[in-house]
Amino acid sequence: MKPISPWRDLQFRLEYAVLRAVVGAVRALPLGVATAFSARCWRWLAPVVNPKRHRRALANLAIAFPEKTPAERRRIAMKHWENLGRVMAETMQLDRVLADPTRIRISNPAYLRYKDKLGPIVGVSLHLGNWELAIWPLTRAGANPAGVYRSVNNPYVDQYLRDQRRDLFPGGLFGRGKVEGDHGDNQRTARAIQDFVRRGGRLGLICDLYDRTGIAIPFFGQDARTQAIAALIARRVGARMWMSRCRRIGKESRFEVEIKELRVPRTANQGEDVRWAMSEMQRQFEAWIRETPEQWMWSNRRWS
Repeated sequence: MKPISPWRDLQFRLEYAVLRAVVGAVRALPLGVATAFSARCWRWLAPVVNPKRHRRALANLAIAFPEKTPAERRRIAMKHWENLGRVMAETMQLDRVLADPTRIRISNPAYLRYKDKLGPIVGVSLHLGNWELAIWPLTRAGANPAGVYRSVNNPYVDQYLRDQRRDLFPGGLFGRGKVEGDHGDNQRTARAIQDFVRRGGRLGLICDLYDRTGIAIPFFGQDARTQAIAALIARRVGARMWMSRCRRIGKESRFEVEIKELRVPRTANQGEDVRWAMSEMQRQFEAWIRETPEQWMWSNRRWS
């Protein structure tokens, strides 16, 4: 891979310095104050600073909720920006969120009753509430989960974000996506992820984004190309597949994590088994989004 030039490295270092300054300012505030301020800023600034993503949010809402009025969809879009603002502040104080055991409630802890006999697990979640915390039940159970995340081009920022997630993903993080410099040389492939699960690992993925190479799966009544890797790995290695959501409760950085098991069929037709599992996964995601639409990331690309 082509090395980073000195000037590019300087730019990366300056970006990292700005990030650490912002983080320092956020961490200087109590969690509740920081999240409220960030939510307010995102609500009013995001549509102005990034009008393209705001228009995408409104367009996605029109696909999902054609029965709602434009004013109703706009209210959801604005609340979705507020939620993203809270997530950003919470990410910068993630250690403080995790240090308070009263902040995260697991709605169905029975799934973890036999934590020593869980076996390999592929966990899938969606960008709802504070999705970073959807893996928490496995972490708290001592299941040593790993995660898959999109690598950041800036190597200093990328390493910082990895370090921030260490308490959530003690099993490590698998990066994906093209980046500059040598920190992209070890981007984990689908085969490496599959081998990790086959060896008994527990892996967390976010599976609600558009994937141009994915399979077209119905989502809110319209086909959406969806990555198949989670269902494919679970089907191939015989892993359990858990769906998880982290729903925000109120505005004080309190959450409820819910787990549902998806039993992946294993017939003679692997392709149909994977498609069925993906369809059930997206059906459940849609149901969860309908319950709290203001907590889903509508500004992400989902349909082509």
